[in-house]
Amino acid sequence: MWKVLLVEDEVFVRESVREIIAWEELGFTVSGEAGNGAEALEMIRQDAPDLVISDIVMPEMDGVELLRRTREEGIDSRFVMLTCMNDFENVRQAMEYGASNYILKLSMSVNSLRDTLRKISGELEKNRKVEPDIPQESPPPPPAHEEITRHPEIQKILHYLHEHYAEDITVKSMSQYVMMAENYVSTLFKKKTGHTLIHYLHRVRVDQAIRLLTGSDLPVYEIGNRVGFVSDNYFIKIFKRLTAQTPSQYRHNQREKPDTLSL
Repeated sequence: MWKVLLVEDEVFVRESVREIIAWEELGFTVSGEAGNGAEALEMIRQDAPDLVISDIVMPEMDGVELLRRTREEGIDSRFVMLTCMNDFENVRQAMEYGASNYILKLSMSVNSLRDTLRKISGELEKNRKVEPDIPQESPPPPPAHEEITRHPEIQKILHYLHEHYAEDITVKSMSQYVMMAENYVSTLFKKKTGHTLIHYLHRVRVDQAIRLLTGSDLPVYEIGNRVGFVSDNYFIKIFKRLTAQTPSQYRHNQREKPDTLSL
């Protein structure tokens, strides 16, 4: 079953969306609900759903900002936005950040939602990836930033990522750091390095975490915090995505290896 997170500050609307669809028949299950974007972001970090159905206009953090922050943190959940008439600018921004679709609240029907869910299910099936059977020893090391590109602003960002990986880093903060437009920085970084900025940052952080796992007895939660991950679960998820092992499994496997120098 694909997991769905419903994000809507109006309880009646949220309940309506939950009740009008036989989710299981379409291969989905509602795994959580949130009343605003800030609450939803924490839930996404803890256990990323396959699909987020989110209102756009909400208190604390709106749906477009929720989508933007989710993408910045390298989480690829599908998004469907709920919107009202005459809110096309927010819809346009949401689509730019990679929303799969939008649905007008006033004209939302069972058929329109079912059609959207079928479309999303097809996208998820198409992009389903099988994890490797053989765990990798470590993630591919982040490319040495001196060898990637001589573009001065990208060099500046790369140097910052390697020096300040433990800090709160976003595409927005990096675009402000080099005084360039956010969308331009995102596109340029991917073009020059082959990675999104956040995925590159994840690789740097995991590489540093491996050093601490193998060279210290620090607990896993403290290592994740030291290298910049916002929560234990998020650290474990990203680490496993890159190494096919949890941090604890990686440390155990490294310590179980025979000392070849003593043979």
